[in-house]
Amino acid sequence: MSRVHLTRHLYTFFPALEGQIIDVDAATARQVVERLEALAPGIAFYICDERGLLRRHVNIFVDKQMIRDRKGLSDPVKPESEIHILQSLSGG
Repeated sequence: MSRVHLTRHLYTFFPALEGQIIDVDAATARQVVERLEALAPGIAFYICDERGLLRRHVNIFVDKQMIRDRKGLSDPVKPESEIHILQSLSGG
């Protein structure tokens, strides 16, 4: 199973995931988001917009490589992959 690491900010909205090891069975980045949604309803909307596109200030890395397909999230994920979902914070 692939291991998912979330940016600290996401734990603010999904505290049940904090301190948990998040392992998912997924073949694509899209499936990672779907599996996360099953664990923490609402998290997919923080990651993707209403059209299912990766949000502007969110990046997904699979094995230290930023995914290329921000629209379809079709980038492959291996069973031993490490996935990092990072959400930048902006403001002033």
